[in-house]
Parts: sequence; C-alpha cells; structure tokens
Amino acid sequence: MGVADYKIISKGNGWSVLHDGVAANDYASKEAAFESAVAAASLAMREGHEVRVSVPGSEAGHGTAPGIEDQ
Repeated sequence: MGVADYKIISKGNGWSVLHDGVAANDYASKEAAFESAVAAASLAMREGHEVRVSVPGSEAGHGTAPGIEDQ
C-alpha cells in the first residue's frame, strides 16, 4: 500500500485539499477543508494506506486558526 497525503492549502480567498497533486475543491474555511481531508483519509486508512494530513498554522495565511477572516 502507498501513502495517502492530504495537505490543506490556501487557495484564492479560501482553502483546498491537495491530494495527488490536485486541489479540486474549494472550501470557505480551513476547518471545512480539514474535515473533508479527514473523511478521505479515513477511507484510505481502511484500505491499508499510510495516511498523512497536514494543516498550516494561522501565520501561514487567512489570519485565524480555522482560516476564517475576522468579522
């Protein structure tokens, strides 16, 4: 089995999940992108893959920890 690597990345004014070199979906918050990545990672884990999920800290962009701009 291979490694399933999911990286939360800043994309335009939102966030995305980079997997296999593709960031196909857009999310309004870092937290929403994380939840999507974890769901996919859970399936990959059940299939026997090593799983990695990485999320940038708030200093990496968009201000707050969940990635939503302050109101």
